[in-house]
Amino acid sequence: MNGKTALGLDANVGALLCYLPICAISLIFSIIVIVADKENKAVRFHAFQSLLLTVIYVVLLIGVLAIGGVLVGVTGSSALGGLVSLLYFAVILGFLILMIVGCVKGFTGGSYKLPVIGDMAEKWS
Repeated sequence: MNGKTALGLDANVGALLCYLPICAISLIFSIIVIVADKENKAVRFHAFQSLLLTVIYVVLLIGVLAIGGVLVGVTGSSALGGLVSLLYFAVILGFLILMIVGCVKGFTGGSYKLPVIGDMAEKWS
């Protein structure tokens, strides 16, 4: 990964910021990269992949909460509530692991393509 981003950052720092899961930095920086940086394909790839991963994360969280809330509400089972909580925690943990791997791969210049969204991100970048 060579060059600079449209914001003047090194490309590897830009790729890292696309995945940084602290205070929505990944979301904000990825949107800025997609809007402002039309030249650096590598950073744009990481921005699109990060945004797609975030969308999947939010959809999964809402799905787990909705389905879990209905199931627990209908059955009244505290054991089922515990299982829903574990599934919710697993979604959060999986997202954080993928974002940290993305940070490391982006900073070191590697291209880490997630199975489905990686191809989409590559096509859009």
